[in-house]
Amino acid sequence: MSELTMKQPALQGNPLRGPTDALVDRLRRGDVGAIPVAVGLVVIAVVFDRLNAHFLSAENLTNLALQMAATGTIALGIVLVLLLGEIDLSAGSVSGLTAVVMTQLYVHHGWNPVFAILAALAVGAAIGLLHGVMRTKLSMPSFVVTLAGLIGWQGLMLYLLGKEGTVNLPFDRGIAKISDTWLPPWLAWFLVAVLAGGHLIAGLLTRRQRVRAELSVSAPVWIAVRSGALALLLAATVLVLNSDRGVPLTLVIFGGLVLAVDLVLRRTIFGRRIYAVGGNAEAARRAGINVTWVRITAFIGCSALATVGGILAAARLVAVNQSSGGSDILLNAIAAAVIGGTSLFGGRGRAYAALLGILVIQSITNGMLLLNVDSSVRFMVTGTVLAVSVAIDSVARRGAEGAR
Repeated sequence: MSELTMKQPALQGNPLRGPTDALVDRLRRGDVGAIPVAVGLVVIAVVFDRLNAHFLSAENLTNLALQMAATGTIALGIVLVLLLGEIDLSAGSVSGLTAVVMTQLYVHHGWNPVFAILAALAVGAAIGLLHGVMRTKLSMPSFVVTLAGLIGWQGLMLYLLGKEGTVNLPFDRGIAKISDTWLPPWLAWFLVAVLAGGHLIAGLLTRRQRVRAELSVSAPVWIAVRSGALALLLAATVLVLNSDRGVPLTLVIFGGLVLAVDLVLRRTIFGRRIYAVGGNAEAARRAGINVTWVRITAFIGCSALATVGGILAAARLVAVNQSSGGSDILLNAIAAAVIGGTSLFGGRGRAYAALLGILVIQSITNGMLLLNVDSSVRFMVTGTVLAVSVAIDSVARRGAEGAR
């Protein structure tokens, strides 16, 4: 009895949380997380597989991985500004403009491809800095700032292209090889082991820190279960892709960026400040957070990621032209961020929202193309999915506010 009495305070200081407790807590905060998206992906896979058996083939899933990387990377940047309750309508135009800058330097001026990519990233960051300064120093709405950018940067892109209209990349070397590079099987499996093992170690370290701070923690078994589920998911992906051409480098780049942004948002002071500003900018300011700098940095990150998306798109098409960054790229990027679970009201969302959202959109697009469905139907379906996602977010937010 004495030993039980001695251990009781520790249990009270660090109550164990099961997966159900964590889910209930998140739902009370209005955070439905990835549950609707995961359910939606399963429904999409089942429906399109019934309608066309080729949908879940290794070849088509590999094509799907190639198709989603560029727009998904742009969506990842959109997540950053949405977390602040802002918007960036210029991301598509920025991706096209910076891709043209890179291609012009590489093809017409003979720059080394690495230096051409770095120059494009610098241009993208400078554009983001300009947008951020206009938003914060001039108190202009981000909608107006980036709408002007959408028009202006597209005009500059057309000016740089000139009468030529299209600039082709050398298809057998340099930048074009980014979209035609496949990981050897041993490297793909090594990455699975590293990611799953890293997830497990990070979870255990986080648990130990929460124990020291006398916060609620999950049982070690649930941390192991989550890491095991991630390992199975990654292993299944690698197994399917390796049965075709392999894991594409573009998917690794996109996945690496999602992981990096997620770590920044969840594990750094800057990431916490983004959530604080998005949740309540005035409260964040009174707490000593430099709200202006946080907003400027987010716009820089958004434009820089749009640049990476433009580079990946140019590598896949082996060219840039007057439609680069245009068409429905911006709309799909914003829709992907929102469908993936990022709140339009700010303060809630994760980096993996870009990955989940673009999976939904590209799966719908890919499935309908296989069925030869008219693009008008595809737009209506995508719009419906977006509206449902925003409705779920609004209802969850209203419920969370009512529970306070």
